[in-house]
Amino acid sequence: MGGGRSTTPRRRTRRALTFGLAALALVAVLLVAGAWVFQRHLIYQPDTRTPPPAAQVVPGASDVTLTTADGLTLAAWWVPPSGTARDQAVLVAPGNAGNREDRARFATLLAERGFAVLLLEYRGFGGNPGRPTEEGLALDARAAQAALAARGYPPERTLYFGESLGTGVVARLQADVPPAGVVLRSPFTSLADAASHQVPLLPVGVLLHDRFPVAELLEHSDVPVTVVYGTRDRVVPPSQSAAVARAARELVETVVIDGAGHNDAVMSGPPVVDAVVRLADRVR
Repeated sequence: MGGGRSTTPRRRTRRALTFGLAALALVAVLLVAGAWVFQRHLIYQPDTRTPPPAAQVVPGASDVTLTTADGLTLAAWWVPPSGTARDQAVLVAPGNAGNREDRARFATLLAERGFAVLLLEYRGFGGNPGRPTEEGLALDARAAQAALAARGYPPERTLYFGESLGTGVVARLQADVPPAGVVLRSPFTSLADAASHQVPLLPVGVLLHDRFPVAELLEHSDVPVTVVYGTRDRVVPPSQSAAVARAARELVETVVIDGAGHNDAVMSGPPVVDAVVRLADRVR
């Protein structure tokens, strides 16, 4: 009798444990499946609204049209130099959110320092057609570079500026069409590394469709590079940006902005513009 009474609680415990493990496994499968299906909705967070005409936001700016190799027509902004012209251009590849209107202040600051500026707007952002992917954004950047060349700014007189996700875009572009120099603001070593920081419990390295291998691309590049990052970045760990700087084969400068977070105003303000100017002077 005593043996029978002790067996029942053990069986109940085993059943409860088995049920609990099965439930955890199901939750894990659902999380992984959800990450697989919806990952691009998590990575790309565009403001899809169409901004006002460029001239209403930045005096002297104009709307331009980019045509991609896969047939999309994209809107972008052209901002001519408002200060003494440097005969150099900056192609600005933005991060994963917002639209071109959010980068108007940065473009204005660059123009005041004598640069011509093309504010790239990706597919799916700012009223543009299409859906963003790594390959799609690469085509968008190539179209922007071609538009700059058509306006008299060939790659050797152009700097590529990438912000956050845009660092992955310009890292790819500089490998395909080398510019005079590259400025990377808040770069990650790879998208998988950045995603692992945000969701450490998921196997994102296996799940991700889009890779953006920034550090790997710079290891084999002869293009001069400046890296800029803030010490209080909670989106891209400063350690990853520092690792990108170490990986860059032709590192010119690392600019560390003490106390700055990922989206703080200073990260698109005068210290960053000054870094662009220094690199432009170096490669002129």
